[in-house]
Amino acid sequence: MIPLLQIIFIRPARTARLALRALRRNKLRSSLTGLGIIIGVAAVVSMVAIGNGARASIESKVSSLGQNLLMVFAGSSKTSGVNAGLGSGSTLTLADAEAMGREIPDVVAVSPEVRTAGQAIANGHNWSTQISGESAQYLSIRSWDLAAGTMFTERDIRTATKVAIIGSKTATQLFGAESPLGRIVRVKSIPFVIIGVLTSKGAGMGGNNQDDILIVPYTTAMKRLTGDKFLKSVNLQVASADRMAVAQAQITNLLRQRHNLAVGKDDDFSILNQKEIADTVGTISTVITLLLGSVAGISLLVGGIGIMNIMLVSVTERTREIGIRIAVGAQPRDILLQFLIEAITLSLFGGILGVLAGFGAARIASVVAGFTAVVTPGSVILAFSVSAAIGIFFGFYPARRAAAMDPIEALRYE
Repeated sequence: MIPLLQIIFIRPARTARLALRALRRNKLRSSLTGLGIIIGVAAVVSMVAIGNGARASIESKVSSLGQNLLMVFAGSSKTSGVNAGLGSGSTLTLADAEAMGREIPDVVAVSPEVRTAGQAIANGHNWSTQISGESAQYLSIRSWDLAAGTMFTERDIRTATKVAIIGSKTATQLFGAESPLGRIVRVKSIPFVIIGVLTSKGAGMGGNNQDDILIVPYTTAMKRLTGDKFLKSVNLQVASADRMAVAQAQITNLLRQRHNLAVGKDDDFSILNQKEIADTVGTISTVITLLLGSVAGISLLVGGIGIMNIMLVSVTERTREIGIRIAVGAQPRDILLQFLIEAITLSLFGGILGVLAGFGAARIASVVAGFTAVVTPGSVILAFSVSAAIGIFFGFYPARRAAAMDPIEALRYE
């Protein structure tokens, strides 16, 4: 029984102590060898965290557009061969918007949109801002809450009432810390009563500040501000995400019929599907995250090669020591285990310190990049597991070489 216990517990424990003692004897070399693993693991953890953070940031911007949103844009106008871009053509009417809301079963909310820019004047201040003409359903479509006040109503739409909802950025520029509710803001010499203040949404997809805006009834914008007879775009909310493709196809067919477009003729409008944007962004972000992780993984491989190199040097330097150990009764498996333990110890300690360094690098990246780098348990477990596997893989050959030594030749080695 005692020899069996000795084989299972005592000899491996003694071998582990010898391995750790050997590492302590060469502290500087062990530290530099482990540094390759530390850098590799830190790079994997931080790069994957940055990729995840970038994806979360972009996805939040896409989701800020609204819930199950389809955006129908008018076509592009062309003057002297120059295209003015989507929304510039006279191809989308109020009747089109009403037809989409009435004839497409999956559409639950519609907001015809008219956009312009203007100088807003109030409280002795002026500020150039975006003015958007929308329906009473716009905030519901965009999943946008009011910080104070109320949204204008369908009655305000019908009567083209001079009321406005103000964005938080515009409110700060015009009124400072004062409440803008009930105050008058003038745009193109037309007075609007502020009846609501929007919560902050921050930057949008194009980097523009969504909070720098005045929202008025679209009828008011068309009659009093722009004089437009046509719409720039229409915002539509679909009942559920899995019905967006169906609704998009139905809208396309409806508008082609209404615009009398013959088979083979290009659409004079464009539809932007929020789900397609989100799916595309998710795919691109995943590829970027994998790319960053793969590049960082190369440094882990380099660290493993460093361990193998140092272990081979260590085997050569300790040839006589190995010969003496075998001569006094050590088995080849004891020698193999000793050098494996040394390699794995370097990898594990390097992995632990690398994970901590990765957390620190992710924190720094969050401050510099302006978004939160997301460290996931999966990336930490993966990096740590790979570092341990590297210790076993790159440590096995030197350990096997040491275990296979002829004790007589080893004792003769100078």
